[in-house]
Amino acid sequence: MSPEAYGELALGMTVAALVNQIILGPLSNGVTRYYAPAVEQSDIGGYLYAVRRLVVLATAVIILLVFLLSAGLLTAGYITYIGITIAALVFAALSGYNAILSGIQNAARQRSTVALHQGLESWARFLGAAGLIVWLGASSAAAMAGYAIAAMLVFVSQSFFLRKIISTGAHASRQAANWQEKIFAFSWPISVFGMFTWLQLVSDRWALKLFTTTHEVGLYAVLFQLGYYPMAMASGMVMQLLVPIFYQRAGDASDQTRNANVLSLSTRITWLTLGLTGTVFLAALLLHEQVFRLIVASEYVSVSPLLPWILLSGGIFAAGQTIALYLQSQMKTRLMMTAKIATALMGLLFNFVGAYWYGTAGIAAASVLFSISYFLWMVALSNSGVGNILGEH
Repeated sequence: MSPEAYGELALGMTVAALVNQIILGPLSNGVTRYYAPAVEQSDIGGYLYAVRRLVVLATAVIILLVFLLSAGLLTAGYITYIGITIAALVFAALSGYNAILSGIQNAARQRSTVALHQGLESWARFLGAAGLIVWLGASSAAAMAGYAIAAMLVFVSQSFFLRKIISTGAHASRQAANWQEKIFAFSWPISVFGMFTWLQLVSDRWALKLFTTTHEVGLYAVLFQLGYYPMAMASGMVMQLLVPIFYQRAGDASDQTRNANVLSLSTRITWLTLGLTGTVFLAALLLHEQVFRLIVASEYVSVSPLLPWILLSGGIFAAGQTIALYLQSQMKTRLMMTAKIATALMGLLFNFVGAYWYGTAGIAAASVLFSISYFLWMVALSNSGVGNILGEH
């Protein structure tokens, strides 16, 4: 795909990110968090019934969003963008379902199943997009449709494996409504600050689109894929390993001894993440051009000097996410709202100022500033009546 078409795909992915950040992503967090308490209370049936009801409600919201966005694009005269928008929302919904199923499987310590489907989805997305591009032509809509087909295949497989894990004899109990209320109470603050997080996440591409060109967006999208995305994927894999451990050790977060144990684990992982980030940053300073020439077309090499800084940003943000996971294990999602919203707005400002003055280089600098701000605020929260994430406790 050309930088222009890749730029359109990157912009289309912002729609998928919206669904993930404010609807299915927060729900996935709540579903994962309450699996361990449901098992401890021997009420997995009531828990699953509550999860199904919440997923149905979330799906209804996504369907409404499809109609609203399609009508808006039609009214505005952007008919050519309707296809990629619908494909992006379908992809987002299926990816969200997969995240929920992965959360349950991960909480059930079925890590091999989760890892299998993570690998399957990555390859299926690549092959699905490549296949439709060959068949229909190198367009952003074809690539997005390929992503959606890949997500569907993974969802079918995930559902099959989940049936093998969860007893088919599990029935809803009188506590189903209680689980639904608890999951919703845990998830809605994440949904609220997820809107602001989404604005920050997509503002880099839209700021570049506003102040530069779609070609520049395409260059940045490749830079992001090679720099930030690997760090995010690596930290995501580690988080999937840690989430059930954190939540199981914390239980319902009422035991101080269990909470201290989780804090100690989180502190060690945070320092390890920062150390690895520094190592990767130094390596990228030396090898960024070689990495680009080996992996992508020569027309993208011009942005390779920015790779170390995107990697640095991704690593610092991952360290902040480790602290955020600790706060979530303590049921502190409401406490995180101010920090998440404030840092997202700061990141939004950084992106537009950076894109206006320095283009892609400004976006890279903005990304680093945002990640540092986010990390420091998470540290401050952990030290404010919750624990001390970087020192003794």
